[in-house]
Amino acid sequence: MNNLATNRDERPANAPGKDSLLSIRALNQFYGQSHTLWDLDLEVPGGACTCLMGRNGVGKTTLLKCVMGLLPTRSGELRFNGQDLGRASAEKRAALGVGYVPQGRQIFSLMTVEENLQIGLPARSDRQKKIPEFIFELFPVLKEMLHRRGGDLSGGQQQQLAIGRALVTDPQLLILDEPTEGIQPNVVAEIGDIIRKLNREIGLTVLLVEQKLPFARKVADHFCILDRGRNVASGGIEQLSDELVKQYLTV
Repeated sequence: MNNLATNRDERPANAPGKDSLLSIRALNQFYGQSHTLWDLDLEVPGGACTCLMGRNGVGKTTLLKCVMGLLPTRSGELRFNGQDLGRASAEKRAALGVGYVPQGRQIFSLMTVEENLQIGLPARSDRQKKIPEFIFELFPVLKEMLHRRGGDLSGGQQQQLAIGRALVTDPQLLILDEPTEGIQPNVVAEIGDIIRKLNREIGLTVLLVEQKLPFARKVADHFCILDRGRNVASGGIEQLSDELVKQYLTV
């Protein structure tokens, strides 16, 4: 983990300013004729954990896919570390330092744990060819199951593998889409502790979509609530009031 922190310190300071690593301005996205994201603004402060919240179908996963370059946008601006992502491919965004753990994990079930982790190595800017040891410090179970196929792991172990695979790329921003979905409570707690450790000990910026309110309150510094494709409320996690929860998050 010390190597990761050292590498990060060598990078240029975030721009514009040091507050926002990811800045989204007036973003619009369509599925066919359906307008899904409406002039959406979002600031993701560097070195903090921001939780994207909202009921099902309001555009959370769509927004993450737009950030990753997996979905096209109609208009608006996406800037990461001061760079305009524009038409950058998903591979280019990963190389710039954006790690992504999609909903459902999407590991390669027929490949071993080791092979799944090695997939992230080509995206590293330092061209390191070996899986960083800190991955196994964070997730000891992955070292124990290094030669087991991904499909043979439990749901919680697969989620740890998916996060580990994203961390292998040495990201500046880690994006997690529903990391606790379908995971047993003890592993949920472990994942929460790991997010806090990554975020607060080495300064990794985290953007996550999360439905579990207690988990969000535990790990997040900031929140943003989406409703019908719009950013309707945001602020420090301590500002997430019962009124906002009732209006936008309860089913």
